[in-house]
Amino acid sequence: MINILADNDFVLDAFNPAAIALGIAKRMRERRLEMNLTQQNLAKKAGISLGSLKRFENSHEISLKHLLMLAVVLDATEDFSLLFSRRQFENIDQVLNSSSGKRKRGKNV
Repeated sequence: MINILADNDFVLDAFNPAAIALGIAKRMRERRLEMNLTQQNLAKKAGISLGSLKRFENSHEISLKHLLMLAVVLDATEDFSLLFSRRQFENIDQVLNSSSGKRKRGKNV
C-alpha cells in the first residue's frame, strides 16, 4: 500500500498534516483566549497536563484523547462527529456512479 503521507514531494496546502495541525492548534488557542482561560486553567478543566497543552499550542502535537478533552471544555465537539462520516453527494451523477451500497473489504495494493 502506498503511503502518500510519507512522500516528501506530496505537499498540498489543503492536505498538509502539519498545516492542518497548526490550524487546529491556532483555533483552539483563539477559543481559549475568547473564553478568557489561561493555559493552566484550561489544562486543569480538561484534565490534561499543562505540558500537553503547551506542546499542542507550540508544536501542534497532542493525543486524540487529549484533543477531545479540550474540545469538550471549549464546547467544540460538533465537528468530531463529521470526521470520517459518509461522503455527501453533490449531484445525481455522483450517486449513480457510486458503489451499490454493499460493504466491501479494503484491497491491498
